[in-house]
Amino acid sequence: MNFKNLAATILEKVGGQENVSSVTHCATRLRFNLKDDQKADTDSIKNTKGVVGVVNKGGQYQVIIGTDVSDVYNQLVELGNLSDASSNNSNEDDEKSAIAKVLDTIAGMFTPIVPVLAGAGMLKALVTLLITFKLITPQSQNFQILNFMGDAGFYFLPILLASTAAKKFKVNQYLAMVIGGILLHPTFISMVTTAKQTGKGIDFMGLPVGLATYSTTVIPIILAIWFMSYVEPFANRIIPKTIRIFGVPLLTILIVAPVTLIVIGPLGNYLGIGLGVIFTFLDSHVSWLVPTLVGAFTPLLVMTGMHYGLIPIGINMLATKGYDTVAGPGMMVSNIAQGGAALAVAFRTKNASIKTLASSTGITAILGITEPALYGINLRYKRPLIASIIGGGAAGLFIGIMGVRRFAQVSPSIESLPAYIGPHGFFVLINAVIGCVLAFVISFVVSFILGIKEEPVEKAEKDKTDNTETIKEPVEKAEKDKTDNTETIKEVVENNVENDVIYSPLKGKSVELKEVSDAVFAEGILGRGIAIIPEEGKIYAPVDGTVTALFNTNHAIGITGENGSEILIHVGIDTVKLGGRYYAPKVTKDQIVKKGDLLLEFDIEGIKAEGYDIITPFIVTNSEDYLDVSGITGKFVEVGESLLKLEKLKLAN
Repeated sequence: MNFKNLAATILEKVGGQENVSSVTHCATRLRFNLKDDQKADTDSIKNTKGVVGVVNKGGQYQVIIGTDVSDVYNQLVELGNLSDASSNNSNEDDEKSAIAKVLDTIAGMFTPIVPVLAGAGMLKALVTLLITFKLITPQSQNFQILNFMGDAGFYFLPILLASTAAKKFKVNQYLAMVIGGILLHPTFISMVTTAKQTGKGIDFMGLPVGLATYSTTVIPIILAIWFMSYVEPFANRIIPKTIRIFGVPLLTILIVAPVTLIVIGPLGNYLGIGLGVIFTFLDSHVSWLVPTLVGAFTPLLVMTGMHYGLIPIGINMLATKGYDTVAGPGMMVSNIAQGGAALAVAFRTKNASIKTLASSTGITAILGITEPALYGINLRYKRPLIASIIGGGAAGLFIGIMGVRRFAQVSPSIESLPAYIGPHGFFVLINAVIGCVLAFVISFVVSFILGIKEEPVEKAEKDKTDNTETIKEPVEKAEKDKTDNTETIKEVVENNVENDVIYSPLKGKSVELKEVSDAVFAEGILGRGIAIIPEEGKIYAPVDGTVTALFNTNHAIGITGENGSEILIHVGIDTVKLGGRYYAPKVTKDQIVKKGDLLLEFDIEGIKAEGYDIITPFIVTNSEDYLDVSGITGKFVEVGESLLKLEKLKLAN
């Protein structure tokens, strides 16, 4: 491949050098910050030889190349005299990416605590079920214990958010948790309660302290840690090194805590109350509006990353009111609508590859993972996306009118239905189920009626190699004859096929690629293989070969095996943004390695703490060179265990 020509073509089609603010790359993609996305000729880029696909989301225009991306990137930077996004400080770029930065911050703060809130919320739902079926009573100690266990995740929400916010604002995590603890301290709560009862206020150094309680709140602690991100660096600058170990924490607490209690906390509390008033008004007067909009437009929000903006609103509503009508219900029916639209494509299309992709991605969308269906089918063919918007909007309207609400923070999918069992029985759950059925049926029917404009299948795609044709002819002949030639066919295929084995590069649970939350991997765009959820932060060579790609951020490694296989091991999703933190390579590019050699060490907990999914795609990027690439999934695998089987044609002697 001529990387210089490819880079020149891409640069021209994204709008030229003058339209590029900056560019960087990860293991597989060029990541552009464009001044005007509309100037990019996306369809033309997708059809360029050497380009696997295009994704425009989260403030970045991503051109998917594959493992040759670094070579294309080098030529691109040289041709256009471009700057790297990681070092670009232009005001124009800062202005353009402001929304993306805010959404990334929100996602980084709330995503890590979602499992805690989901577990606590489902425990509350379980308590409701036990009371409904009279297995416990509200007066029993069993109820009281289970109830406060379920409440704990929400009550201590400020401390949880202090921890995650500290990582996003780059301040001391444990010092931030102390600020959260100050807001929840029993003495402070007692003082506020007494002041409210007696009508007397609280003051500190002559300044009034807000009479607010901060358990189950979201906004005050986020604002407090944001303020702390300015105070702590200031303290580090002015405190002498000899006393910095206690001087910095001391000064930080003495400044941040009082300002939070006097100004920031009350302000954040009023903002939370105001947000609650707005949605209470909407629930009372136009209850159908928000679920309808969320149900219809969630796919568009996901494409831009703006769905992260709904997460804190939903969590804040759950924490303050005990239920959520903003994020959960609308997103649930939207996801199911996307699944219905994709499955309709699977039923209608005659193209076997589209049918397979639409079937698998449609099912995963119903189960809450929509990106593969969104990017692989619905957005790609447009009409299914329209169908999913119609189905999601109609179902959102129904659940809005019926007052459907979720009582726990869970993933918006069909599996989340138990979270709709409320304190008043199964009425809400029944309407939630009806809403899901409406979303699926309407989107399925509309998508089936609209159909898709199928892409023509090129002869070269049908007949990949001359050797494949050698096998294909006797198979087709046997099919035509409709006789007992099945065994003959089998012998012809088996006699012309040889297998290679690729071994597990790390310890963990092997799963199918469709479980990866990145559509590029989930859809097999870069090649077939599996993914591994690692149990140990070490990557070993899966074959004898050469390290042909080792990225600057160290999050991915490419190996070309002596057997001709081209392998990519990508540790985590979107982990290029970590800039190499938590990764320690043990080899260099072009180094010859043997199976079992240590290639890379990484800090699993550190990566998770930053809010990134650690799942590791393990793929064969030259899958088109093989008749089949199959893997063992659904089990725990050890390093060096047989994991992938590559089937290829034997060469004639």
